[in-house]
Amino acid sequence: MGTPAFAVPSLQSLLDAGHAVVAAATAPDKPRGRGQRVLPTPVKDLALRRGIPVLEPASVRDPQFASDLTALSPDLFVVVAFRILPPQVFTIPPLGSFNLHASLLPRYRGAAPINWALINGETETGVTTFFLREQVDTGAMLFQERVAITPDDDAGSLHDRLAEAGARLVLRTVAAIERGEATPVPQDDSLATPAPKIFRQDCVVRWEEGSVRVIDRIRGLAPSPGAFTTLRGRVVKVYRAARGGPVVPAPPGTVTVEGGRILVATPDGAVDVKELQQEGRKRMGAEEFLRGYSLQSGDRFDEPVNPPSAPRG
Repeated sequence: MGTPAFAVPSLQSLLDAGHAVVAAATAPDKPRGRGQRVLPTPVKDLALRRGIPVLEPASVRDPQFASDLTALSPDLFVVVAFRILPPQVFTIPPLGSFNLHASLLPRYRGAAPINWALINGETETGVTTFFLREQVDTGAMLFQERVAITPDDDAGSLHDRLAEAGARLVLRTVAAIERGEATPVPQDDSLATPAPKIFRQDCVVRWEEGSVRVIDRIRGLAPSPGAFTTLRGRVVKVYRAARGGPVVPAPPGTVTVEGGRILVATPDGAVDVKELQQEGRKRMGAEEFLRGYSLQSGDRFDEPVNPPSAPRG
């Protein structure tokens, strides 16, 4: 059971290992991308190419979904980036239902663990498999794999490495359950931290936070949904940035243009903005941006009072 690209390596690994995947459950087709073409989910696309029956429930609480699943006589449900399942679904298979989560539980429970690990400046994260229970992301843990976060990581690169690590962990978990050697370990709820869904106010670059926090927010939201600020009332997304050294003291958000670089003041030094996108234009590097936009030293990136929706990337 899964929907986005994050779930594809796990399904692929199960198939490549010769496990009998009797069906894949995924979200219904919907308009996707800039052209808003109706396309299958990444999981459905792989399942169809491999000849696997696909279930596309509009609601996981629909009794027909539970009935269809029961008719398959499954031994085990493997859940990777799907929806919150009710007990009448996750209790169907005799060997249980386990989920792959993109964090080292109980840290970063919630919908956006990859983003928040980066936004919060973590240097390590990982993946966890755990048996499902009614409270989200709280079930007894099976296995974990740690993954280092590098200074060059953004949400996109970390997503891809965690998806591959997760596929390995899924195989390890299925094998242990199959052999009857899985030993679930309860989570310590006192160590839990949240990773809620990302909303637009979370995407605003707050230059007053300081250079490290600003850079971590930018990379934690790149490439999507993207951190953003405003310039002369227009939204500008920022995709990549680095520490730029000291600058002349100035209010946070003040720009210094220096040798093709865009340096932005924060309380503890400059942020070197390397890749950005003005609303209605393409994503580009700082030098290209400066050639097409009259940005000058002394201009200021402002935090929106009422943040608009970030532009599409």
